Amino acid sequence: MKKLILTISLSLIGFTAFAQTAFEKAMTEKIAKVEDHKTPDEFTALANDFDRIGTKENTQWLPYYYAAFATIQKGRILMRGDDKSGLDPVAAEAEKYIAKAEALSPNNAELFILKKMTSGLRMMADPMSRYMTEAPIAQQALAKAQELDPNNPRITVLQAEDAYFTPEQFGGSKAKGAELFKKAVEQFNTYKPKTALDPKWGKAEAEYFLSQK
Repeated sequence: MKKLILTISLSLIGFTAFAQTAFEKAMTEKIAKVEDHKTPDEFTALANDFDRIGTKENTQWLPYYYAAFATIQKGRILMRGDDKSGLDPVAAEAEKYIAKAEALSPNNAELFILKKMTSGLRMMADPMSRYMTEAPIAQQALAKAQELDPNNPRITVLQAEDAYFTPEQFGGSKAKGAELFKKAVEQFNTYKPKTALDPKWGKAEAEYFLSQK
């Protein structure tokens, strides 16, 4: 009987390890595609893939994190075009995924970073009328992220973006942005993600802006 119990226990351990490996493999493949995708439709499909993984692995927050991130990347592409009408629906979709991730991982700095980004999308849909309402929401989200994870380089990347694209008369400048991008790169060199699947994005963007001289 003891031998039978041990055999069953080992089988369950083996099955669990296989399931985790399958999850990690699927996530790793999809995360790699975030860097490769270039069009809104590609990011929509990728967000749907992450959402399906999240539905299957219903204790894991990272699939919903990446579904939100892919959706935000879609929004950033749309933001470059003349028609900004699609930004509100994209922000709403990203917020839906963030809420799912937050239910599984509350008080998570990475999710507050995404909240800052979604608020930025809403503001860019109509900057003149929304700056006074959305800017404080974005800054509060980033402040909360910094409280939770002070050395997270992605926080510094977003601060650098804000400074870089804000005119000098409003307190920003390319020089201030560059200083923050430099700080972010330094942070990336020492910051350790909690797992192999945790977010790593941001360093390439910081290095790109530092090269623009």
